[in-house]
Amino acid sequence: MRSSVFYQLLALGLPLLAAAASDDSKGKKESHVPCTIRSPTSGAFFDLNPIHVVLPEDLKKAAKDARNESWSARGYDYGANFTLNFCGPVVENLTNVVGVDEARWQNVSAFYQLDGKTYSIGQQNSEPVFRGRKLVLNYTDGSPCPDSPVSSLLNARGIIGDDDDDDDDDKDGKDKDKDDDDKKGRKGGSKEPSTRLTRRKNTIISLLCNTDPLAALNTVSFVASPDSCTYIFEARSSAACGGIEVAKQQLGPSGVFGVIALIAVIVYVVGGCVYQRTVMHQRGWRQLPNYSLWAGIASFVSDMFVILFSSCARFLPGRKGYNRVGNNFGNGSSAGRRGRSNSDDENRLIDQLDEEWED
Repeated sequence: MRSSVFYQLLALGLPLLAAAASDDSKGKKESHVPCTIRSPTSGAFFDLNPIHVVLPEDLKKAAKDARNESWSARGYDYGANFTLNFCGPVVENLTNVVGVDEARWQNVSAFYQLDGKTYSIGQQNSEPVFRGRKLVLNYTDGSPCPDSPVSSLLNARGIIGDDDDDDDDDKDGKDKDKDDDDKKGRKGGSKEPSTRLTRRKNTIISLLCNTDPLAALNTVSFVASPDSCTYIFEARSSAACGGIEVAKQQLGPSGVFGVIALIAVIVYVVGGCVYQRTVMHQRGWRQLPNYSLWAGIASFVSDMFVILFSSCARFLPGRKGYNRVGNNFGNGSSAGRRGRSNSDDENRLIDQLDEEWED
């Protein structure tokens, strides 16, 4: 019967534990860790923190294999080499970054040096994204790009998109006349300002999985920069391989053991009380499981306390000084009379024994 009651309690408690676990999982999902992402297609979890270079606080106590410099990529025909970090600023100390405020120098995540000048190609970003199935990390808001007039960009796009522009211009005389008028107006002293695009250098890093156990943790390769404004890199790393998210344990071993012990005690007390009340029809303190055992332990502890306390009380110093004898005699107390009667009886007994001895 007791086992059935216990199973009923477990049946009632398991849904509560499941609800608590679901609440914990929801809280974990809501708390996003920087430099991590979950694939919307496969559901794989990606953590780029292993390739995020961070200088230790104490370099002397740091591990021997700890990295103390950012990742580098050879520029080859570009004329400069690149330095970058993942999900954080570079660990190098940068100064005089072209076109970037001094307050943001320590927030540069990728840069290169050319002709003695330092150019930023992106500020810090700790949120990777997916472009289809490609894992991409994007840095923006770097140094200013080379000046490019809007008209030249539009003309270039027109040439690429249409091969018959010359024929159309020949057929349409109005466009030629309009261009001639505009040129004449400019020569005549027109001060119309030329509109220019304000662009800044940015970086795109495509992260690829590298499953070779003997390969380096991460290798970065420079792919291209078509306009000296957008820089494309390719990084191969084991950190870019999808895996399973490992939940961080909030409690230590002692905490887990304490929680298990607390749950066991609660189940023992509640289950025993229900059994004693419903099956054994007990009331009051006798509803507790194994009441006689716990009562015996309590009485044993109390008896030991009394014994120890009484034995220790003997070693306490008593009262010293004269007793208040005068009050006893003045009040005619029984103790005084009892003392005198005892002495008289003793004297009579001694006299009687002496007389018998003489006879």
